[in-house]
Amino acid sequence: MPNAFNFSASPFDSLSKAEQNEVRDNVDIAYFRRGEVILDVGDKPRHLYVIIKGRVVQLDGEDMLHVYGPDDTFDGRGLVAGKASHRFQAQEEVVAYELAEETVLSLIASNATFSALLFSKLGDKLTALSQRQDQQEMQSLTLSRLEEALLHAPHYVDADTDIAAIARMFDKERISHVLVRDTSGTLPRLGIFSSTALPKAIIDGRPLDDLPVGDLATYNLITLPPNALMGDALAKMLRHRIHRIVVAEGDTVHGVVESLDVFSFLSNHSHLILTRIDQADSLEALEGAAGQTTRMVQQLYRSGTNVGLIGDLVQEVNARLFERTWEMIAPTELVKNSCLIVMGSEGRGEQLLKTDQDNGLILRDDYTPPANLQDICDRFSAELERFGYPECAGKIMLNNPDWRGTVSEWSERTRTWMIQGSPENLMNLAIFLDAHAVTGDERLLDRVRDRLWELATDNEATLSRFASAIDAFGSGSNWLSRVFALGDSGELLHMKKLGIFPIVHGIRSLALANRIKATSTVERIHALVQMGKLKQSWGDNLINSLHIFMGMRLKVGLQELEAGKPVSGHVDVSEISSLERDLLKDSLGIVKRFKATLHQRFRLDVM
Repeated sequence: MPNAFNFSASPFDSLSKAEQNEVRDNVDIAYFRRGEVILDVGDKPRHLYVIIKGRVVQLDGEDMLHVYGPDDTFDGRGLVAGKASHRFQAQEEVVAYELAEETVLSLIASNATFSALLFSKLGDKLTALSQRQDQQEMQSLTLSRLEEALLHAPHYVDADTDIAAIARMFDKERISHVLVRDTSGTLPRLGIFSSTALPKAIIDGRPLDDLPVGDLATYNLITLPPNALMGDALAKMLRHRIHRIVVAEGDTVHGVVESLDVFSFLSNHSHLILTRIDQADSLEALEGAAGQTTRMVQQLYRSGTNVGLIGDLVQEVNARLFERTWEMIAPTELVKNSCLIVMGSEGRGEQLLKTDQDNGLILRDDYTPPANLQDICDRFSAELERFGYPECAGKIMLNNPDWRGTVSEWSERTRTWMIQGSPENLMNLAIFLDAHAVTGDERLLDRVRDRLWELATDNEATLSRFASAIDAFGSGSNWLSRVFALGDSGELLHMKKLGIFPIVHGIRSLALANRIKATSTVERIHALVQMGKLKQSWGDNLINSLHIFMGMRLKVGLQELEAGKPVSGHVDVSEISSLERDLLKDSLGIVKRFKATLHQRFRLDVM
């Protein structure tokens, strides 16, 4: 066969060199005319087909299930099962590789990843991909450079500074080390003193306010340049049994990287940003930390981190950032007598890139807020916008009086949203149901939510109106085949409309019906499974599908940001890999079946 076989396409990219040679020795090329049936229902496949040119449609009766294009494979499942379950027909002239049945079965037996990616269910495919990514992740992270980490700014002291003053500095500045300048000798030298050396100072016997730090500092510093690899830093720390490396170019010190920083970087980068947020003493310092979140997401995504974990880490970082910002702007009494909430994707922990602000404020009923409350809220919203979180087009922000108020006012507001049931009211209700407490008295949010459940869960008509929003972006029967028609139409898929929203809102509706307190979609699914309201297999499929949609949206969003474009949420199917198309097809099929289940549960077809 020709040497042009594309081993970079899934599932063949999982093959070893020997397995690739086995493929080369057992493959032929076939030609099919337009309209020719390649496999029909009940046929026993003798080959696995890999398309070189043209398109093949998969049909169930007259319904088009999928369109296969160049580098796509079919029918692996039929080959393993011994018969084809659908008809495969050439939509135009097709040239394809035919890989012999015996070879395919041999590869399936010897290579679990190839097997999973070829014909397994969605969860098995993702497990195989995860195992492959885990093998690559540590290598990717250790090849990151020190300048990508958040270095600790250098704090200098003179060698004759006493240890008592150093200890006070550690406490005030929230630091764990200082760089010591010693100019007493012929040549000046630079050393380091850390909090781990304080016990040595205590047992020295001299009074701490009489003991110069220069006597206990370490002067044989281990240094690396900013462009050194993270793996080099880790190796030096282990080799020299040290916990800190000074990052410097010549005489210019850029900062200090600690072992905790390196290990945190290799596990998750959020710890470094959280440390900077906690140590910030001004809004300007918080702005610097906020500027690191997109880079954190980029690094986590490049390293193969699970998209659900990325969402959790982003939520944690944003919550801490919002909390510190609010505490710097709002009076202490206001913070104590209110609950700052975030909503929407931020509240669910599913916001991966910075999007519009969705926040609000719940006040205690018997509390009188300061007269300048509006000014305080305006400043908070303005600071978040300065940090890179745009103003919400729908004004769902606490500087809008409609999104702040007392517990009683919020209870009446959400009750109105529920009873009136207009599309706008129900969307507001959906946004609020994802509310997550950031800081203040979380019990205030619980009281509003509890009163809402009392009204909602006993009214099936209300629940049905609420759940009906799953069809807000259409539910035509031919959408699955239409979006996979890989022609030259340039049609784009909106991941939120087609995939994310139906899952999120469908699960949100089931959570409301069953009084589930969790706000994240994954936690809600786990709770529904535990209550017996959702089968485990269905729960797994929905979580996997949600993460596929989120991952593809993130991938394109990062590409758009790097190109200086606004994040659109659109994916061009013609530009994604054959594996991604396969995963997307499976996921969209799961969404279609899930919506059918919701139609039955909430009687949406008889509304």
